[in-house]
Amino acid sequence: MHDLLELAARVGYGARGFVYLSVGSIALLSAIDRVGDAVGSRGAVAWLAEQPYGRVWLVMLGLGLWAFVLWRVLQAVFDADREGTGRRALLSRAGQGLSGLFYGVLAVSVFEFLDEVEANPAAEDVAENQEKAATLLALPFGDIALLGVGLVILAFGVGNIVRGALSDFGSALACSARLCRRVVPIARAGYIARGVALLPLAVFVILAGTRSRASQVTSFGAGLDALERQPGGSLVLVVTAVGLMAFGAFAFVEARWRRIRLRGI
Repeated sequence: MHDLLELAARVGYGARGFVYLSVGSIALLSAIDRVGDAVGSRGAVAWLAEQPYGRVWLVMLGLGLWAFVLWRVLQAVFDADREGTGRRALLSRAGQGLSGLFYGVLAVSVFEFLDEVEANPAAEDVAENQEKAATLLALPFGDIALLGVGLVILAFGVGNIVRGALSDFGSALACSARLCRRVVPIARAGYIARGVALLPLAVFVILAGTRSRASQVTSFGAGLDALERQPGGSLVLVVTAVGLMAFGAFAFVEARWRRIRLRGI
């Protein structure tokens, strides 16, 4: 059972890496005007569905993401990483739980693409997010709840930037000291880029909450497009896209060398 759970964790990291490599690649092509818009994870899945043997790739990716969700549950609930129960450890485990929820939603959407591929995934992503925001705003104190969602996204983005700058990524890897020194800068660039990429989306959601306007909610990909429209935005988007690809590449490193601690589970 431990071997199967470890395999699931490693497959899951590989699936996450594939998603972020795809998102970063499409964002890079958007920045140099080779494709229309940058996209988020759902848009990357839609792009994959249009490729040869797309349905086969979707099934493999969906199963891999569910494997990653399982690993996140083991981390958050059963403390697979031996974080402990201190304040900092509980915050880390809560973040892992939220990450598991996100990838669970993404895994569900992957299998939805097996039935129907969206004609414009970027627009569909925005429309779906605005529909969810409108539903939330219709509830009592919905504007406060939407504001809270925006603040959570902001905190997650800032947390990624701080982690990229300060964390010792090599300590979680079972690789040689020489290899760890080479891959840690990739991890730092990846986490900082992911944090920066989340900031525009956080700002849009916060503004939607403060103004009670669901129409101001956007998507991850649209947030990247908004980043590109700023002065010097194309260069910023290129750097961010390369960073997202670095995040995906480091996920593959974790798939191979991350320490998977399952004793006692």
